[in-house]
Amino acid sequence: MDARTTSKPERRPLRGIAAVLGIGVLVYAAAALWLYAFQARLVYLPELPSRQVQATPADVGLAFEPVALATGDGETLAGWFVPAPQARGTLLYLHGNGGNIGHRVDRVAVFQRLGLNTLIVDYRGYGASSGEPSEAGTYRDALAAWDHLTRVRGESPARIVVFGESLGGSIAAWLAARRPPAALVVYASFTSAPELARSLYPMFPAAWLTRFRYDTRAALGHVAAPVLILHSPDDEIVPFSHGEALFAAARGPKKLVELRGGHLDADVLGRAIYVREIGAFLQRVLDGADGGAQVSTARRGG
Repeated sequence: MDARTTSKPERRPLRGIAAVLGIGVLVYAAAALWLYAFQARLVYLPELPSRQVQATPADVGLAFEPVALATGDGETLAGWFVPAPQARGTLLYLHGNGGNIGHRVDRVAVFQRLGLNTLIVDYRGYGASSGEPSEAGTYRDALAAWDHLTRVRGESPARIVVFGESLGGSIAAWLAARRPPAALVVYASFTSAPELARSLYPMFPAAWLTRFRYDTRAALGHVAAPVLILHSPDDEIVPFSHGEALFAAARGPKKLVELRGGHLDADVLGRAIYVREIGAFLQRVLDGADGGAQVSTARRGG
């Protein structure tokens, strides 16, 4: 009798703990399943802050030509070609995963002032472009933009600079590994999607759950053109260590420049460094400054 009366109170707390643990496991598993099934909603954010293109280069005093590009699989991409007077070259701008070309008007103006024509397009499913975004799709979109410059406009690859920000940096590296440009600029990008997922979601086996590759580091190993990497140690989304790893992976000539500010505003808060370093880079790779000397391998922009 005594044994029975003392054992019952001991079992109830154990059962309660087991129930709580069981619920925790179910919640964890459900969250992991959601991340796996719906991760495209985390990767592609065309409606952040809006899918509508609410600004054009005309809003900052720039003439531009609307373009519609056909991809190899039948989608139509909307974009702009922004000319620069006496252009030293042409920039192919591949933007990040949030928003659309209308949110990059000020950045396009920077490149125009640096003497570059700029082609900027929205990926499929972004802005006025047709379709739904996917990893393979974004690669096809980059190829369509390259073909527009080289085949339709007759631009020499030796005058094209491919620029990619964040997710666009990975796409830009992929493109530059297959269509050699004059130079590649990678701004605030990551080594690969699984490694970034591990940084953002350390509580999950994110690298295993990630269905996207976007292997920027591997692509850089096949890029023969000069590479400029811009990244901020204050980046709260893509750790600075990713920028350092990309610098290490690039074959060279190469340079890593430290900016100031967060993931979304380092080009603004670090604008002086940003403009100076890109300008110096362009002078070397497009204008043949220093007798065509290679871009130096350095870490800081000053």
